[in-house]
Amino acid sequence: MPELPEVETTRRGVAPGLIGTTIESVTVRNPRLRWPLPPDLAERLAGQRVLAVTRRAKYLLLQFADGTLIVHLGMSGSLRFVPIGTPPEKHDHVDWQLSNGQLLRYRDPRRFGAVLWHIGPIEQHPLLASLGPEPLSDAFDGEHLFRSLDGRSVAIKQAIMDNHLVVGVGNIYANEALFHAGINPTRAAGRLSRTDCQHLAEAIKMVLARAIEAGGSTLRDFVGAGGEPGYFQQTYYVYGRQEEPCRHCGTPIRQLRQGQRSSYYCPLCQPC
Repeated sequence: MPELPEVETTRRGVAPGLIGTTIESVTVRNPRLRWPLPPDLAERLAGQRVLAVTRRAKYLLLQFADGTLIVHLGMSGSLRFVPIGTPPEKHDHVDWQLSNGQLLRYRDPRRFGAVLWHIGPIEQHPLLASLGPEPLSDAFDGEHLFRSLDGRSVAIKQAIMDNHLVVGVGNIYANEALFHAGINPTRAAGRLSRTDCQHLAEAIKMVLARAIEAGGSTLRDFVGAGGEPGYFQQTYYVYGRQEEPCRHCGTPIRQLRQGQRSSYYCPLCQPC
């Protein structure tokens, strides 16, 4: 599933070709995504100018004078620019034809993504209203983490994947951040000291920033707006490396299951 670095990579890829352009037409081939597409989407967007392309958590936000288009990539979605006239393939569900001569195409083989329209303050949309702070913002730091975890018995890995606490720390990057912070994924969240939380907040920021610079991770479906894969998976320290030697101490990386997700850790570098 595309996580925050992959979505931010997509945003950076499509923004230059979208901002300032006008939507000339919209073609919807399959409106049945995670939620049905608005039936009047083409009419609403035709002739509207893209004012900004931003991101909140894993949601891409295309801002127009009359509202905001919310795009979620789901498990297998992607946005790519293709030449006008490029024949659509089976899983190409939505096209936006732009005034600059480009065509933005939404592809989603599993159809778990979404394309929604919202009028009014975007932070009031039900999907965004209760989200926690952005991990790369000043609102997220060790003190916020320490206060949010106080008294919680849930495992720390599951805690930092909760979008009410902080957004966008998916499974891959939670594993990597915990390794760099030297914290075992099974430790009770409420047992972390203020210093632990400071180290973990810094590790989360570092891991996500490095992943964005590497273009995200390509494990199966993800490609950027130009069709290029991400490369962060080549630098994983623990994720997917069970029984391989730790890059720091040589101890075999271990794997366990937490909340139906795989967790990876070094038993020496990340003691309980």
